Order: sequence, then C-alpha cells, then structure tokens
Amino acid sequence: MASLAEVRVEEAEPMENESQARPEELRLLEALLFASSEPLDTATLAKRMPEGVDVKAALEQLQADYALRGVNLVRVANKWTFRTAGDLAWLMTRESTETRRLSRAAIEVLAIIAYHQPVTRAEIEEIRGVVTSKGTLDVLLETGWIKPRGRRKTPGRPLTFGTTEEFLSQFTLEQLGDLPGLEELKGTGLLDSRLPTGFSVPTPSDDPALREDEDPLEPGDLDLALAPAVEPETSQEPPASGDEGAGEGSSEGGTNE
Repeated sequence: MASLAEVRVEEAEPMENESQARPEELRLLEALLFASSEPLDTATLAKRMPEGVDVKAALEQLQADYALRGVNLVRVANKWTFRTAGDLAWLMTRESTETRRLSRAAIEVLAIIAYHQPVTRAEIEEIRGVVTSKGTLDVLLETGWIKPRGRRKTPGRPLTFGTTEEFLSQFTLEQLGDLPGLEELKGTGLLDSRLPTGFSVPTPSDDPALREDEDPLEPGDLDLALAPAVEPETSQEPPASGDEGAGEGSSEGGTNE
C-alpha cells in the first residue's frame, strides 16, 4: 500500500504539469494585471514582457480563459483589467457601490455630452431646449465622468466638454462607439418610436485630439470649471409685483461656460 506521502506526491504531479504547460506569457500578464490598482494598456504591458511575445494575442487568450470564471478580463477605454463577472456583481454591491442620485437634468446633460462631444454649454442648452444650471455641470464634473476639453474658437471662447475614462469604466464601455444607437434606444423605450423624419443619434469619436474649432485649455481653466457659482448681488429695493417668481427662472442662467 502506498504511503500517505507517496499519494500526496502523485496528486501534486498533475498540478505541476498543468502549471508547466501554461504559457509563461499568460502567467506574467496575470501577475501584472492582478498587481495593478488601475487598468493597463497594451503598450505598458508589452514593456514588461519578454521580447517577441505577441501581447495582443496573449491578452485575447487570457480573456478567453477567464470568460467563464468569477473574475473576467475586460477592456475599458482601451486598457485591460480584471473585474468581477457581471452576473456576480451583486456580491460586491454593499462593499463597493456608492449611490449617486443624479437629477433628470444631469442625466440629460450627461447623455448630450456623451453623444455630441465636444460640446459647449450653449450647445447643450440648444439641444435640450432649456437653460442649464451651472450646478448641473458642477455635479457631473465632480463625478469625474466629464471634463473640459478645450475652448471653442467662437466669440467668448466657451469651454467644450467631453467624457472621461471614468465614464467608460462606470458604464462598462470599451469605447464611446459602444454607446447604444438609435434602434437600441428605441428598443429599450428610451426614445419614442415615432420620431421626426431625419432624426439620428450621433456616433461619438474616441479621438482625444482637439478639433479644428477648439483651442487648448489655458492655465486655470480646470479650476474655473469647478469654481463655485458667483451669487448675484441682491437689490435693497423690493421687486415689482410683476417680477415675483422671476428669480427661480433666472437662477438657471449662469455663464456661457
């Protein structure tokens, strides 16, 4: 009868053989991605890999290996990271989810920026058909889902806004082109099936480069975007009776940025 030590050795051999059979580049990628606190792009991973390794093919193989596991390898904003499998996300809800209640106005503004970027505040208001409060943009800037991109080459040089990598990560999008199109939005009931003739949903570009009609941001522009709104000076004279209630409508005005 084989001793207990011999049995343990026999049971361990298949595991050692399995480890030896697994390509070394996959083990290296696993180690790098598990150790990183943030997603890594292909170029960064390639610098840490042995010469001659096809990093792209290795990542695709690793992604396939993890497809049915509790942790999946996903690509977000053209970077790679391990995430809890989507059907198991409920396990982590209490520990990792921070509830943020966005107003309907903030959701509308976020959708407009996502699809129409780069877009100015005035252009957002033109699309929505109502004046946008500066506080709405401030809330979205604080979430980290949008950011100032540049300044439009028009009178007043208003700020242009676009989405960030945090936006893609929050909504589990590999790229902006993965945003739902017209037919998908209709199918979910988010758009009326009876739309005006010629209505279309734009396809945003992931190119971070400024457009021809944009100038680079200037020093202090990022601070300006998150600066508190300046309170208008109040008059000592009581408002005329015809002006009652005007304050609420004008509070949405703000600046053109």
